[in-house]
Amino acid sequence: MTTTYTPLPISPAALKELRYVDDLGRAPQPYTARKDGVPLDCVGSPLRCCLRSVEPGERIALVSYAPLRRWAAATGAEPGAYDEAGPVFIHADACKESPVIDGYPFARQGALRTVRRYNAAGHIVGGRLFEVPGNADAGFDRVFAEAFADPDVALLHVRALEYGCFQFEVRRP
Repeated sequence: MTTTYTPLPISPAALKELRYVDDLGRAPQPYTARKDGVPLDCVGSPLRCCLRSVEPGERIALVSYAPLRRWAAATGAEPGAYDEAGPVFIHADACKESPVIDGYPFARQGALRTVRRYNAAGHIVGGRLFEVPGNADAGFDRVFAEAFADPDVALLHVRALEYGCFQFEVRRP
């Protein structure tokens, strides 16, 4: 399935940094994902490095990630208090393959998402609650088109409603 917008994983440069120290200054503590949930229940959780789910046996880390920070540094934006950090799962080592994204990631029908809108300064300029429909790609395309119809919107963050976790980013085409 081809999507209208490109879902972006965490960049390789950011991942390299996060594997050394996360965005709150903590060293990652990698572990192997297990079906029994020891030491942390993560199998099936989203990996933000390659936009797919954690599988048993993979070496992963739960790190704090500030998704606006590196975009802001590259664009000269100053998000101030909007530069928030939250937990994300990543592979503990470099991903074995490049992300192959077929449609929008983590698009389980009925899942609740928020789509936050940010302007060029990195400030939140709106958002929308979104329930993923049966045709997830068409639903995301519609929500993203609605957001980018506002010329002030520079990028979008998709987050899980349940935990507020960052899922992926979409930039203005």
